Amino acid sequence: MSKILYLVCNSHLDPVWLWQWEEGLAETLSTFRTAAQFCDEFDGFVFCHNEALLYQWIETYEPKLFSTIRRLVANGKWHIMGGWYLQPDCNIPSGESLVRQILLGKRYFKDRFDVEPTVAVNFDPFGHTRGLVQALNKSGYKGYLFCRPDSKNLELPDNDFVWVGYDGSEVMAHRAPDHYNSMQGKVGEKITSWIADNDHRIAGLLLWGVGNHGGHAKPEDYFEWLEFKRDVLPRYDKNLNPWAVGCYTSMATVKQKHRHLENTYYATEKMLTNIALQGLINYPHEKLKQALEDLLFCQFHDILPGTSIAEVESQALQRLDHGLEICSRLRAKAFFSMLSGQETAKDGEFPLFVYNPHPYDIEQIIICEFQPLEPNVDPASFWIPEIIDSYRIPISFQLEKESCNIQMDQRKRVVFKSKLNGSSMTRFSCRLKEIDIKDKPVLPATFRSNYTTDTCEIVINPVTGLMDHYKVHGKEFLKLQSFRLLVMKDYPDPWGMKVRGFRDLEGEFVLLSDKESAAFAGVDSRELAPVRIIEDGSVRTVVEALFKYNYSIACIRYKIPKADNEFEVEVRVYWMEKDRMLKLSIPTVFRNGSCTGQVAYGVEEFNRLGEELVAQKWLAVTSGDHRNTLTVINDRTYGFDVDNGEIRLSLLRSPAYAGHPTNGKPIVLQDRFKPRIDQGEHVFRFWINAGDTDERLSRINREACVKNEPPMALCCYPPGDGENVLSGSMLSDDIVQLSTLKMAEDNDWLIIRLFEPTGNPRKTHITIPILDMDFNITLNAFEIKTIAVDILSKTYFEVDLLERHV
Repeated sequence: MSKILYLVCNSHLDPVWLWQWEEGLAETLSTFRTAAQFCDEFDGFVFCHNEALLYQWIETYEPKLFSTIRRLVANGKWHIMGGWYLQPDCNIPSGESLVRQILLGKRYFKDRFDVEPTVAVNFDPFGHTRGLVQALNKSGYKGYLFCRPDSKNLELPDNDFVWVGYDGSEVMAHRAPDHYNSMQGKVGEKITSWIADNDHRIAGLLLWGVGNHGGHAKPEDYFEWLEFKRDVLPRYDKNLNPWAVGCYTSMATVKQKHRHLENTYYATEKMLTNIALQGLINYPHEKLKQALEDLLFCQFHDILPGTSIAEVESQALQRLDHGLEICSRLRAKAFFSMLSGQETAKDGEFPLFVYNPHPYDIEQIIICEFQPLEPNVDPASFWIPEIIDSYRIPISFQLEKESCNIQMDQRKRVVFKSKLNGSSMTRFSCRLKEIDIKDKPVLPATFRSNYTTDTCEIVINPVTGLMDHYKVHGKEFLKLQSFRLLVMKDYPDPWGMKVRGFRDLEGEFVLLSDKESAAFAGVDSRELAPVRIIEDGSVRTVVEALFKYNYSIACIRYKIPKADNEFEVEVRVYWMEKDRMLKLSIPTVFRNGSCTGQVAYGVEEFNRLGEELVAQKWLAVTSGDHRNTLTVINDRTYGFDVDNGEIRLSLLRSPAYAGHPTNGKPIVLQDRFKPRIDQGEHVFRFWINAGDTDERLSRINREACVKNEPPMALCCYPPGDGENVLSGSMLSDDIVQLSTLKMAEDNDWLIIRLFEPTGNPRKTHITIPILDMDFNITLNAFEIKTIAVDILSKTYFEVDLLERHV
């Protein structure tokens, strides 16, 4: 039987990994130069390569070679494949970030080479979210080519299959089981081996070439052949995981800063768009692109998963900080532009402004500090704030310890809860009232264990420092001793190549003694109770508990509301363990419950009990009868496992930098000290809520979005000489998400990207006061829908993810 073997010559180039980006640049220049020589020398040779980033490097650092590559592409001797900005991690970035990887990459290749790849290529990433399918489908892709997970880690019905997304969309996919490279001089052996191992196949695809770790066909050729048998291909409707499950947690410092930039970027983009539409600023396309490229670069599959060397970690943090600095300046520009129409402050007034970037009203706890004109030096008096809203209605608030450590009546940190109108600036007016020092708010003299509101009850055990009860409407949701910090046995391998989970318990953090608490807190007294109330007022109570394990210390703060069900858990860890993983245990009472969570443009039901899993901004555990659900929001973690209704959130690992297992030898040298990843101080925040399942699962997506893209609050003084600013775009319903609000890349269009997050078709009504427009949009289950609004003609129409007419 004759066979067709499509030989795709490529050279996988990691811009960073065991080397810094400058060395990656040097290897890119050398490899592309050699490939160009081969293309000219051998008539039948076609070189294939992806990743816009590397072509940008060539364009910048060796323009002559770039011109040569453009000629080769035009002559069909060099093939642009893939089309993404780079090969990112495909589990941790948000769905919108994965869209931007495609958008920036495809735009670059179209602009520089006038080509558009139709087969997406992610050879080296360590797993692939199912949410990719719809993004690929709506970006003009017909196929998806990947290598991992291999058949040992993920059983597929076949290496050729139709991958089905959460919304029912489809893309053909091929797993390359022989990986992406070949040893130098041994491509013939690889071909012979493939033929011997695939006697039953009529055709196949084989990747060959050598990169910095190691034909004449193009990926599109194979997928064109595959299209003829599409109807008989098996269908696969799951994510492509797991492999390297330690990557969901390794190098948490980078993951946290990545999430910070990701959240800040998309919130800033929304702010700038609303202001630019009103003509108050020019939309900063170029600066936003710089910040976005910083974000996308750090999503590379050896940066974000945490598998690179320490020098690369430092470069990644530097680049993320660069993106954050750009966003900080742009956000300040937008914020102060919105103040131009506000009245000037009256005598003695401290105006507090809060901007809600979301297209719907929210009710949120707001924290804002401000500086009185001068310190109060009178020891017999105290300045207490009074806050009113724009309708002159008094706002209930509490004072909490400000960030500085000046022990006198000076800075004020106010905490209050209020409704904020969508896409709008809300003004609060604060004044200081002098009271007798005896009337200054003080903390309770004794610790109390029980905290109740109209709807919930929380009990903190003073002996263990853990939460023993969390009841909502009389229903218990948590077991005794919730929020234990568990220490699991682990390995120096940051990938976690040889494991599927981390369930081997080594020990757990225990409460400090009074003397240990005083020593850790650095107070003058010899003893300090390890469990204490440190803030208390009309808005919330904050309970602090101090723990230890081996060389590590942890501080847990429970922020318990005076109204509502949602409470916050802040975990500050000083982590000094080696080859250990830290998990936070949340044991629900739903022993036979199910677990769901947010993934990129989708919601996943997790059924691999006890194995390490990956999710994004929220998780939920639902009772067996589907009536009650507990939800957990985070703003900086990804890995977890679940079993018997208990979620264990993965906070930290401590493997070696780029510690790759090899031939049974110890991963790290045994004759010296080698630094480990993520030693030192780390902070984590979680928001817990519970109640009726339908209510929880319909609201959790927006709640998680607000926690990750919080309102901006600032005490400042407007000039009072501008025009009033209109509110931005608004959505009428309570569920549909606005994932993107931006100006189009090329046209004078407003781009609105919506997502249906519950799996149920629904409608929403969009109002754009700035343009005096409103219209209805219908979305199918889990659908991403992008709407373009022509600002000049005030017409709207659907576009794909590349901002082209559908």
